[in-house]
Amino acid sequence: MNRSFARVTGLSCVILILALALPLAAQDLASFEKRVTVKTLPNGLTVLILRRPEAPVFSFFTIVDAGSAQDPLSETGLAHMMEHMAFKGTHDIGTTNYAEEKVALAKVEQTYAAYDAERIKRVGRDPQKLAQLQKEWQDAIAAADKFVIKNQFGEIVESHGGVGMNAFTNYDETGYMYSMPSNMIELWAAIESDRFANPVMREFYKERNVVMEERRMRTDSNPTGRLIEQFLGTAFAANPYHRPTVGYASDLQSFSATDASEFFRQHYVPSNMVIALVGDLDPAQVMPVVERYFGQLATKPKPTELTTVEPPQNSVREVKLNDQAQPIYVEGYHRPSYLDPDDAVYDAIGDVMSNGRTSRMFRSLVRDQKIAADAGGFSGFPGNKYAHLFAFYGVPLPGHTNQEMQKSIQAEIVKLKTQDVTDDELQMFKTRAKADLIRGLASNEGLAQQLAVYQTRYGDWRELFRSLEKVDKVSKADIRRVANKAFQDSNRTIGSIETMMDPAAAGRGAN
Repeated sequence: MNRSFARVTGLSCVILILALALPLAAQDLASFEKRVTVKTLPNGLTVLILRRPEAPVFSFFTIVDAGSAQDPLSETGLAHMMEHMAFKGTHDIGTTNYAEEKVALAKVEQTYAAYDAERIKRVGRDPQKLAQLQKEWQDAIAAADKFVIKNQFGEIVESHGGVGMNAFTNYDETGYMYSMPSNMIELWAAIESDRFANPVMREFYKERNVVMEERRMRTDSNPTGRLIEQFLGTAFAANPYHRPTVGYASDLQSFSATDASEFFRQHYVPSNMVIALVGDLDPAQVMPVVERYFGQLATKPKPTELTTVEPPQNSVREVKLNDQAQPIYVEGYHRPSYLDPDDAVYDAIGDVMSNGRTSRMFRSLVRDQKIAADAGGFSGFPGNKYAHLFAFYGVPLPGHTNQEMQKSIQAEIVKLKTQDVTDDELQMFKTRAKADLIRGLASNEGLAQQLAVYQTRYGDWRELFRSLEKVDKVSKADIRRVANKAFQDSNRTIGSIETMMDPAAAGRGAN
């Protein structure tokens, strides 16, 4: 390494460590333990409250420990549908007359079941009967829609000062969040507990159509989306990560609101949820409010996880798409879940390879060789709750190829296996890990999410801070050991998009 560069890098590390020392000391585990209140209600719901009186507002994050990995076979996309349905209201919100709407929605399900039974017949399907059943189903939907008050849930939140209302679904979990003035805590408790106690699958089939369009845009009409779906489907044969979060097209055309209700009853139970509240909240006053409303949720056991363990991969697997699109190269290696003792070592590898313009992948492929527009390596693909992938990727510049990406990535992997990372690289990883923690503690929203996630994943929010102890223990030898263990050819899946020339352009070129 250039000595002047080493001195500058080392000095940067020292400055960054000093800059982080004061805020980290003020936000260490001991200080948080004094401010975090945790209680598990009799029904199994875990609630965390962190008091931050800087401003009269609070944020919450609710995590449901169910993502698309929990989708039933032939019903992929159901976990994602729950996210959409959660904003449609309850028995009291989003309807002009729930008693009559309930009857109308039952008619929707009855007519859909008849239509779908005819639609999926492999032999003997009657087109005229199918058309008639479809009309009866569509008429039932129209009748039920007459009771709907659109977007009422969101309007209640926003009209009382709520901001940032959002949700997400990934392979591992589903999350819900927004922020409100602190004096709205009882309203928050009332409407949030209501949407988990009394959900209504209203406008379900309209929303299913929205998700189908989402799939068409992000996957079917997107070469990169198609590559990722087929890449994961090839890398994982048994692990549920091989199924797309948005769902397969045929499943989106099939599952019903009745199926969704069953998924909700199974997974949206208090023992499978954690709620974190952060802001200007006095736990002594707020916890009784939370207990009064959320304590009404029915007690049910946490769902048993029956996830198939991916068998060892014993040969290279490959997916190649020919498309009129930007070429891209990706390769992935199986690694254990986030609970693996070497999880922090994988984080170190990801940091050394990809974190910023001084990372190895950027310096080599982008800056020095000038063959890639972007390149990197990262863990947690596509989730980290179960055994997953560490992936490397490269996006070739015009005139360069995926084969060049593969060769250069392999060269960087060989260096990881045969040469120790530098003192500066290892120290910068550890410093950035501390910096990332501090940034995550800077806002009510970030704190609420991290507390809820760590409580769910480890059964103790304190692991958020203890993770730095694991980071500090990572050594150069650990990085070489894990690289040699994981980055083996027989453990590799390759994916690429090869640019295919437009036939019309090719014809013009021939003339």
